[in-house]
Formats: sequence, structure tokens, C-alpha cells
Amino acid sequence: MGLCKCPKRKVTNLFCFEHRVNVCEHCLVSNHNKCIVQSYLQWLQDSDYNPNCALCNNLLTTHDTVRLICYDVFHWACLNNLASRLPLHTAPAGYQCPSCQGPVFPPSNLASPVADVLREQLSSVNWARAGLGLPLPIGVLEETTADVSDYTDWSTFDGESIVRTHRIPRKPFGSSFCDLLTHACCRSSASSPRKVYDTRDVHGSVTQIDFDDDKYRRRPALSWFARILKNRTGGKKTALSWKQRVFMLLLVGVLGFFTLIIIMAKLGRASAGSDPNLDPLLNPNIRVGKN
Repeated sequence: MGLCKCPKRKVTNLFCFEHRVNVCEHCLVSNHNKCIVQSYLQWLQDSDYNPNCALCNNLLTTHDTVRLICYDVFHWACLNNLASRLPLHTAPAGYQCPSCQGPVFPPSNLASPVADVLREQLSSVNWARAGLGLPLPIGVLEETTADVSDYTDWSTFDGESIVRTHRIPRKPFGSSFCDLLTHACCRSSASSPRKVYDTRDVHGSVTQIDFDDDKYRRRPALSWFARILKNRTGGKKTALSWKQRVFMLLLVGVLGFFTLIIIMAKLGRASAGSDPNLDPLLNPNIRVGKN
């Protein structure tokens, strides 16, 4: 869980792999619509990501994108061509995410910025209007395709051939299967390597005041002592190391010693004023005469 950087400052568990910031669904739709966004725990486990579309293996920034409710993002043209190849009698549950096999159509009772934008994009194509419960436009004829097979696993499609269906003729099954294996190997080897970011550029580009950046700044020498006192007064209890325990015992002992000295000194001065042995008029060896 983290705090989003947008003005709404919402608590979220979504994390942008490209910009390395927590994002909520509002700024995800407006500012990170072409970024790879998943949960923060997934980023902690593996921060590597593929900035390409999973269907055509081209950069997501080159074309318009669509984000499903599972937060997987694809080129809108690739997803539209892939769904158009399915039979017209395909049930709404048959339209699945090519990456995680999740549903393409958002539930009717789901209210979120990502779901609203997805419904708006899907309502512009005829194959998705039935899945959204919308009527088809009057006079619009659905385009039929030669392939009427019921595909249940979208991951077996060749993304390159889907994008170029209007230029490349249909290949035999054997050659397309070989091309699919070759394309899958190329996709696995073309994954984006781990990026090295310079944190000095981050503070200069952020215009708003970000209080979360304080946790990355250099701490003073005695900051751990203030943190220990804060932990002692708070609900959480953390175990102290042996150095901290020794230092705390020495500090408490020194403070107790000086406190005892001050108390004894004050008590000694108070008792000395009423002690008859210290009164010079009561001492027989001291004679005080009148001048």
C-alpha cells in the first residue's frame, strides 16, 4: 500500500513499473494510460517489465491502447482485430485477456475509472456491444470472417499476423505453427532488461511537494534515537540491539546519578541551616563580644 502522487492523494496498491510511483485509478487513466501497472507486491518480486504490446510486440507508445480491468494493456487495434476473428455466436465469457485469461468485459456493477473508460472504448465496436448489453446500431452489418473456429485460448494467436490480416494472405497450418514458435521465442528474448534509474533526476522533475521523499534522505546521527522513542510510545514494539540497550542503560544511569547528586545537595543545604553544631553562638570556644 502506498500514497498516490496525484492531488487526490489516495491510498493504493497499484504501482507504475515505468515511473516507479504509486498510482490510483484516476491518474492511471489520465497520466499512465500506456504504462505497465500492476500491484506493488509484484514489483517487489520482479521489477522487470516488457514495454511492448503482448499481441504485436511493438511499443505501447506507438498506437492507441486499451486497459482491461486486470490492468493488462494492449494496442486497441490488436485487441479489436483479435476479438473480431472470434465467431459471432461467442458468449461474453469467451472474450478473455490474452495474458491472464481474465474477462474482457467489466461487470455491470463495477464502478471505477478504468472500467468506465473500457466500457466507452468497447461500445464503439459492434462485437463488444452485445457483451455490454447494448443494442446493435440499426443498419450495421457485422463483418464475417473465414475463420469460424471457437478459440478459447487467445495466447495461441500470432500477433504479427493479426495486425497485418489485410495485407498477408492466410498461411497453411504447418507454416503458421512454425512462425508461432519462432515469434514466441523472439518475444521471450526481447523482454526489456532491468533499467537503472538516476534518482537525482526525480526530485527535479516533481513540481509538487512530496513528503514521501523524506524517507530517502540522509538522516542525522541521532535520528535512530528519536525513532526508538517514537516506537516506544507508539503501538508497535521493535526489539533493540545490544548496542542500543547498553547505550540506553548508560544514559539512564548517568541521568539518575546526576539527579541523585542534585537532590542530596539540596537536602544537605536545607539541613545545614537548622543544625546547632554549625551555629557559632552555641560553640563554647567561640566568644563574641560587643564592640
